[in-house]
Amino acid sequence: MRIQFLYWEGCPSHEPAMERLQQVMTEEKVEEAIEIIDVETEEQAQALRFVGSPTILIDGEDIDPPPNDAFAALTCRVYHWEDGRFSPLPSPDMIRRALRAAQTQ
Repeated sequence: MRIQFLYWEGCPSHEPAMERLQQVMTEEKVEEAIEIIDVETEEQAQALRFVGSPTILIDGEDIDPPPNDAFAALTCRVYHWEDGRFSPLPSPDMIRRALRAAQTQ
């Protein structure tokens, strides 16, 4: 399993998002290393299809796939939680589902 954590330093939610990712990985007994990618330029954002910070990819798949027309940019990301709320962080369940799906492949 390949776990990538993409972030932009200008967005303050990346540190709590990393903590949440690590916590869920511990709960799910996932011991893979996390590849941390600091997206620093608009060009890099375009090349990585980075739609905001933080972004978590599991085996190349976004844990909350953005719409096809989403713009890649250096910006903060907003997640739409299962209960209808919006948050700058992915929910623990989003992370958990993505990890479990990758483990079954």
